Amino acid sequence: MRFIPEKIIVEEDASNHKETLNILKRLGNSPVVRVNPGDYEEQGGFMDMKKETLRLVRFRGEFLKPCPGTQRYICCGYQILNIGTNCPLDCSYCILQAYFNKPCLRVFVNLKEELKRIGGIIDSQPERIFRVGTGEFTDSLALDHITGWNRTLCRFFMGRPNAILELKTKTDLIGDLLSSPYRDRIVVSWSLNSPYIASREEHGAPSIEKRLRAAKKCQEEGYVLGFHFDPIIRHANWRDGYKRAIEMMDKYIDPGKIIWISLGGLRYMPYLKSIIRSRHPATDILDGEFVQGLDGKMRYFKPLRVEIYSFLGEEIEKWTGKTGLYLCMESDEVWKESLGWSPKESKGLSTFLDNRVRKFFGDS
Repeated sequence: MRFIPEKIIVEEDASNHKETLNILKRLGNSPVVRVNPGDYEEQGGFMDMKKETLRLVRFRGEFLKPCPGTQRYICCGYQILNIGTNCPLDCSYCILQAYFNKPCLRVFVNLKEELKRIGGIIDSQPERIFRVGTGEFTDSLALDHITGWNRTLCRFFMGRPNAILELKTKTDLIGDLLSSPYRDRIVVSWSLNSPYIASREEHGAPSIEKRLRAAKKCQEEGYVLGFHFDPIIRHANWRDGYKRAIEMMDKYIDPGKIIWISLGGLRYMPYLKSIIRSRHPATDILDGEFVQGLDGKMRYFKPLRVEIYSFLGEEIEKWTGKTGLYLCMESDEVWKESLGWSPKESKGLSTFLDNRVRKFFGDS
């Protein structure tokens, strides 16, 4: 289902922006409040900014920046393109519940005018491959019917031989992608889980099967696909659950046209635990054996992580053969024990994934 906000808040310096006017036209029936941000929050408006509220703002930070990894674990060298923050879905484990202090959905209306500068950064380093994604702080497709960003972004990346754009989603909202003429340099990726976790913890998201049906349509239309099992969550009969997800992938997807599949266990900053308990009191995802990792996040005890990755890695490779399987934010030791090899460091993983880009899209 396409999200329609209950209320739209327009910050003063975004009020007359062209993209603001376009969005308000698309959402003609939603009530609009125009505000000076400071005054509105002082009057208690901050508490009104729930997930059903859309806030249109002029973003003054960096639109393109490295993924906030850590030197203590192997990071993939991903670049984040900031198009907005928060998500209309309501997954119980979502880090965004604690990462941002404003729960409303924010859209950055000045994205397009920043693209020239972003293009300059990418074009000035032709020897480097930029793997760029919009799904770090929001869902890449969930608000596209409101913003229309992806058609602009797909056109922008299509002309850049040293960059790809990854659109990461849990939705099946692919209509705008299918009507777009732009396919080159684009990866459409789905976050997957076991059907049990998807139905209990990923509130508002379509089922795993519906996501895979959408992925199949995109693949048939010429899009390169990626998949991310992250966060993997241990639960009763978890092996059967994740094996069922891979069986559904086999039913719908051509494995030869998957650029990469990532695996990442559930991890969270300690302060997120109380937020999850408060917002999702019925969840049991925090009941496992967790220890604090080198990055300060709570993670499954190392032998449990190795067990998870070994099982899923073996099941995925039975289906795909050798593919772009990698671990997200894990140590060299865990890589070796679970997958049998390691890129050793972040630079090694970046090179591995860059080579996948070259294989699917050609040399930069």
